[in-house]
Amino acid sequence: MQFLLDAGLVLLGYLLGSIPFGLIIVKLKTGKDIRNVESGRTGGTNALRAAGFWAGLGTAVMDILKGAAAVWIAQALTGSEWVHVLAPVGAILGHNYSAFLPDFDENGKFKRLRGGAGGGPAAGGALGLWPIAGLIVIPVGALVFFGLGYASVTTISVGLTAIVVFAVRAWLGYSPWIYVLYGVLAELLLLWALRPNLKKLISGSERVVGISLHGKLKARKEKISAEEAVQDIE
Repeated sequence: MQFLLDAGLVLLGYLLGSIPFGLIIVKLKTGKDIRNVESGRTGGTNALRAAGFWAGLGTAVMDILKGAAAVWIAQALTGSEWVHVLAPVGAILGHNYSAFLPDFDENGKFKRLRGGAGGGPAAGGALGLWPIAGLIVIPVGALVFFGLGYASVTTISVGLTAIVVFAVRAWLGYSPWIYVLYGVLAELLLLWALRPNLKKLISGSERVVGISLHGKLKARKEKISAEEAVQDIE
């Protein structure tokens, strides 16, 4: 019975992660299908592109909460630290490959499950395992996002920060080493989902978020370059 309960909690984590809050919020605000906007992902950054800052923020908050909720429910129903770790991993999988977002080709044949890149639920999982981790992981992600402006780098930073936070705590004897495994598994899932973005980062063609410092400086530089080009023509 305990095995069935533990397996059910991991499955519940997957189903919680599968809730496509980005799609729901953007649809309610604009009527658009977020899957047809830019990257087609359902996370906070694409929601921002599709429906503005507040839609992006709302999506990010809800994605974080579903990762945290997976941990909180698991902690309330079982003492297994393995389940406490695997439930939010399930939430990341659900977010990236949502059971509610199957994609079919023109012949009606199943192709894949749609979703996001996993940054939100990954941060939420860390928050659930140790609440103060949220006060570290989320601000670090925000600094990367509003500074560098690359959503992919922001997502990667979430997993890396979680690994560091839980490794330090485990080394000091404040938390189990299995929490470090959560960070490692989360990071691997994030990197796998971001394969196309990593190729663009290497080639220098990755999108920069306009509201970031990097994005504003880049836009300003391009504007100055365009003005100088017009002046040269004149």
